[in-house]
Amino acid sequence: MTQAVTPKPTSQGDPLAQLRDIHMPEPGGFWPPAPGWWLLAILVLALAIWLGVVLWRRHQRNRWIRDARRELAGLKATAQADNKWFAELNALLKRCARERYPESQPHTLSGHQWADFMLRTQPSLDKAEVESLVNAAWSPAPQLPAETACRVAEQWLGGRR
Repeated sequence: MTQAVTPKPTSQGDPLAQLRDIHMPEPGGFWPPAPGWWLLAILVLALAIWLGVVLWRRHQRNRWIRDARRELAGLKATAQADNKWFAELNALLKRCARERYPESQPHTLSGHQWADFMLRTQPSLDKAEVESLVNAAWSPAPQLPAETACRVAEQWLGGRR
């Protein structure tokens, strides 16, 4: 028969001396992340996509104002005090008004109605300058300088979003 060997205690009076030291488990690695980090990553990604879509739509929605300002700069470069130039400027402003206020159908307005519409949508404009701008397209000798007309148009476009 074989006898079982029992280890001899080093110290007869101290049974705790036979215990081994406590070992902590190894720390986990950074991968795979915990479920909370996955949730946070999905949330941040969804927020970034939503913000991108909102900014893109805003950029597309305001494209007409950028195009109008570019066209106004071209008109400003060729500024002349003749009724054809004033007719082009009024046509540009009406296209912008149609884009911004489609329910009012401002492109169908003319004369005092068009001037009143411009003043109603941008109250800071000078009434005499707006009326001169509107009437200059029909007048054989416009009374409003082209630079003033450009300033009025820029001020009116500045209030559009």
